Amino acid sequence: MNLFLWEKENKTMMHLSHYSYSVNRAIWKITRNFHKTCQHLSKSKVVLGIETSCDDTGAAVVNTEGQILGEALNSQTKIHVEHGGINPSTAKSLHIEQIKNVVTTALQRAGTTLQDLDAIAVTTEPGLAPCLGIGLGYAKELVTESGLPMIPIHHMQAHALTARLLEHIEFPFLVLLISGGHSILTVAQDVDRFLLIGKGLDTSPGDCLEKVARCLNLKSLPECQNLSGGAAIEMLAKGGDPKRFAFNAAQNRVPSCDFSFSGVRTQAETHIQKEREQEGISGESIISTVGDFCASLQYAITFQICRRLQRAFSYCELQGLLPDNSTLVVSGGVASNQYIRQCLQQVCQMNSSRLVCPPPKLCTDNGVMIAWNGIEKLRIGRGISSDPQSENYSPRSPIGDDVTEELFRLGLKIPRLKLEIQP
Repeated sequence: MNLFLWEKENKTMMHLSHYSYSVNRAIWKITRNFHKTCQHLSKSKVVLGIETSCDDTGAAVVNTEGQILGEALNSQTKIHVEHGGINPSTAKSLHIEQIKNVVTTALQRAGTTLQDLDAIAVTTEPGLAPCLGIGLGYAKELVTESGLPMIPIHHMQAHALTARLLEHIEFPFLVLLISGGHSILTVAQDVDRFLLIGKGLDTSPGDCLEKVARCLNLKSLPECQNLSGGAAIEMLAKGGDPKRFAFNAAQNRVPSCDFSFSGVRTQAETHIQKEREQEGISGESIISTVGDFCASLQYAITFQICRRLQRAFSYCELQGLLPDNSTLVVSGGVASNQYIRQCLQQVCQMNSSRLVCPPPKLCTDNGVMIAWNGIEKLRIGRGISSDPQSENYSPRSPIGDDVTEELFRLGLKIPRLKLEIQP
């Protein structure tokens, strides 16, 4: 081969070789950076949740996969039961006493430190003002110490979304929240978007049960001493006659999804007084018909809840708010009542809807639901505080846009409801 041609070909090959190396090097860098990006995006996020809205001090560490890595809860129920109800001042003192230990225990059980977290979520609304302030204040201390972002959490929205921690539930879905402080019917349209279609006008179902249990003096029964009023009534109602005592259900005739249990409570107290007079016993004594009375009270409360749910399904169908074969999520302390759950299941079957209830442990206040709501907000990048130290708490806060008046004006008529009433 001609020497000139050989040198030219050799230079060309060397140039191509260098070019090939450069291309491969560039591809390697792009691939490496792509994998690093994927690893960053797929890295499990971890959130600490803090809950002090009422009478339970809760904390939990949860990740994006829905794993509860660690949790701790200090319940004040026994103390408040002994004093006949929740005392905000006592609750605040107990939160101050327990919060550091509860959060530390949750982190230890999760095998994590503040440096391992991606955010701190804390209940800021609604709830008892003195109690909310303790949780928020401690969260601010942790944020200052760690530099982590803070995610303020709406307590009732957290209850509504807890079921998504346990199983796949697509938006939108219907939510019924019934507890000692709330009775709410809402459509969850997104992580941070809710439509309020029914609310409590006065006494909540949980508070009604607690007050009537106190009037019955149920804590004097050995088997009820360590139970909340609602749990005591549920236990005593088993085997009782739910038709023995009649309750005037005036609220059931109102064409809305709003709840009112003050009338039920007043009638219950009147029934109890009459029974005591007929039996010739003092206010400290237990009426002989206590089983039938508890069954009747439980049925009256359950029937109103189910009637409101019936109308909620009708409204959602009329407005096209829910898909076919929808889902109803029921949560809150009163949702732990198994009789109420059974009756709600009947209403769901009538409306081709699936009933989802978190386990009783997650129906009451806890840190898990706060941490999970933080995860949900972190994933979509919304609801993260831009200035944690300026965050404040709000004792009263609606869960979402209120359409209760619009629903009432429609005057929706619903079919008669017949429940299987055996407790």
